[in-house]
Amino acid sequence: MSFWVPGFFGSLAATPQQPGWSLANIYYHTSVSAGGDVARSREFTLGRVPGNVTVNANLNLHVNATGDLGFVIPTYVFATPVFGGQASASLVGAYGVVSTTLAGQLSGNLTGPGGGNIPFMRSDSLSDTTWGFGDLIPQFALRWNAGVHNYMTYITGDIPVGAYDSNRLSNIGIGHGAIDAGGGYTYFNPATGHEFSGVLGFTYNFKNTSTQYQNGVDMHFDWGASQFLTKQVQVGLVGYAYKEAGCDSGSGDRIGCFQSQVFGVGPQFGYVFPLSQGLQGYINLKGYGEFGNSARPAGWNTWLTFVISPAAAPPPPAHRMITK
Repeated sequence: MSFWVPGFFGSLAATPQQPGWSLANIYYHTSVSAGGDVARSREFTLGRVPGNVTVNANLNLHVNATGDLGFVIPTYVFATPVFGGQASASLVGAYGVVSTTLAGQLSGNLTGPGGGNIPFMRSDSLSDTTWGFGDLIPQFALRWNAGVHNYMTYITGDIPVGAYDSNRLSNIGIGHGAIDAGGGYTYFNPATGHEFSGVLGFTYNFKNTSTQYQNGVDMHFDWGASQFLTKQVQVGLVGYAYKEAGCDSGSGDRIGCFQSQVFGVGPQFGYVFPLSQGLQGYINLKGYGEFGNSARPAGWNTWLTFVISPAAAPPPPAHRMITK
């Protein structure tokens, strides 16, 4: 299972924030499906094929999954500059439900330790649903501003404490640790309302000790382009590219390199509004349709984000010059 959720970053990703505490709440829904290659990998992971044989198989298997997760992300933005930039620290927590079904027919030849071939055919129909908490994800970021140009770098990782069982189809935790780091850029011109952001990152996945399986290094790129129609209303597009750059490995890897990839694109809408004299709210709705997938399920997903953060300080009042 991959650590990175494509689409996590979007528009305005690298723009500095107001110092102090903020709270982001995200409702994430995903619906995906995949054919034989992904379904076969789940058969091996679940131990549905004996470990002392190899398989040459014809597959008519399909896997379908849906997920509804709520992310809660408290963030503290430091007022004191760090390396000339603005530092922030966040912690991502999640709770929700994931449902998965696997159905179809697996047929082929089993090659035993002695080299003999045994024909086989089996029909499978599995399904389960898991409710629970996800893994904890701390994140640290630095942002710099130079007029309309904004830059960021970040480091994050996975603390595997979420709901996970290697014998289940559906999991919310990923079952292993991970470290992810990258950088991003945002062009934002408040005078014209033009905005474009892109964030590139790489994930190193540690071995899953339950399955003795280790995912390869992942590369991901999230982007967003938008136009502020007013100072409060934002419309535009979002997208992502996800590609596994390294091969899977470990003694539990019985399916080979298995490099996965997927791409997504879709619309977005954002709205900024005051909550009080010192706080502002931000709502963003974005959705992605996925395509170009390989060795990974694809479908569609939506993100509904609500952020409470300190409001920008008002400009100082103008003083009338008195002359005599």
